[in-house]
Amino acid sequence: MVLIVDSGSTKTDWIAVDAKGNTLFSTQTLGLNPQVLSSAILKERIINNYDLYQNRASVSHLYFYGAGCGVDSPQRRIRLVFEEIFTNSEFTIKEDTHAAVYAAAEIGKKSIVCILGTGSNCTYFDGEDIEQRVTSLGYVLMDEASGNFFGKQLIRSYYFRTMSEDLAREFEQEYDLTPDTIKENIYRRENPNTYLATFSKFLIKHKDNAVFQQIIANGLERFINHQILQFSNAKEVPIHFIGSISFFLEAEIKKALALKGLTMGRIVQRPIEELVNYHKSLILPEV
Repeated sequence: MVLIVDSGSTKTDWIAVDAKGNTLFSTQTLGLNPQVLSSAILKERIINNYDLYQNRASVSHLYFYGAGCGVDSPQRRIRLVFEEIFTNSEFTIKEDTHAAVYAAAEIGKKSIVCILGTGSNCTYFDGEDIEQRVTSLGYVLMDEASGNFFGKQLIRSYYFRTMSEDLAREFEQEYDLTPDTIKENIYRRENPNTYLATFSKFLIKHKDNAVFQQIIANGLERFINHQILQFSNAKEVPIHFIGSISFFLEAEIKKALALKGLTMGRIVQRPIEELVNYHKSLILPEV
């Protein structure tokens, strides 16, 4: 049995296939970002899933593509967790940008692939290999135009009173905005990035508001300038997007790209199905 896994900070999609590529089961757990979660929490989130726990000894290879796996120490942390659970398996652990490329890009054709979900990232695909120009430093320093980035901007807009009074009242009704609650979730609890991203739903719901339109436009411009335009041929290739923020802000992204002379490619909300198809065609015959 082979497990193919696409993990963000909010949720993780798992699909198990046999040697012939037949789907055995699919399931979902909470996000498994090893940069913001302890080993104990990572392990708990996996073993509490019935399908994974019951089939753990049958897994021969686990392909894991995860947010937070772009540097060595988080990769080692989650590998050790996997080795405790899936004792008969080999492991391939890569950053989630690889999954984005496999899901959205066309083999043999150059493109840029971006992730806009709970976090954000960007990579270049030359048709065969992936080039990561900017190393992600996570939600505090980077993640522009992501769910957690926009969540931060909404909270700031509310507290700095740039949000209209009617939207502020509605915002108060939907979320607990007391300072104690916000600071507890950001500074003391696990997954602060996921917590911040929950506020982005309100932004998307009211994205036609002028203040929110400016927040969205500023976030996208920063992402384009800092990530996409790192690549000298950005105006010559399609730019694909993965993730929920990409899906719900498609029109805004297309407009922001056009302002920079860039070309919109595909938008894939959930890459797991395309990722499995990639593995079926290229990897499973070799297992």
